[in-house]
Amino acid sequence: MDLLRQHAPAGHADLPGPATEQMLAAAEERMGVSFPQDLRAWLLQNNLDLPEEDVDDEVQCCGFAGFPDEGSFFLGIRAMENLYANRSSPGGFDPPDRPDNPFWRNEWIPFLSDQDGWSGEFIDARDGRIGTWFVGEITVTGAYESLAHYFDSVAGMLTKVADGGHPVCEVVEGRLVWS
Repeated sequence: MDLLRQHAPAGHADLPGPATEQMLAAAEERMGVSFPQDLRAWLLQNNLDLPEEDVDDEVQCCGFAGFPDEGSFFLGIRAMENLYANRSSPGGFDPPDRPDNPFWRNEWIPFLSDQDGWSGEFIDARDGRIGTWFVGEITVTGAYESLAHYFDSVAGMLTKVADGGHPVCEVVEGRLVWS
């Protein structure tokens, strides 16, 4: 977030503030899963839910456009809960006959998604590893060792953008612009 604030200050200024411990505890209770420490730390600094008046009921997920890329965005607590409710299943994993290789497990907490909720990134509440999903394809677990490692990759991308070395993104008037 420091890199975003430094290199795209207008975009950073649009982001809402942090979540509270009470918000996290309520979300964990509603979801029935404990947030890993990395996710808690992120949300206590950056709850990226849009204000209620900016929420688009026509899309599965909504968030701040253009960060971390043009096709997806980090989820705030409300959006995480909504997507989690859509993806979770009563048996704990989907499909129920594939517990060792499911498309989704209830221990996976989405933190990044496209607007349709068809693809994104999740953190595994069991071990903190990061995985990716795309509806209709095999889910990848362990794409990153932790949320910190994932954010290291985002920081690397933002550094390339700031240095003018990213092929499809630049900073224009303090905002990330994707071509």
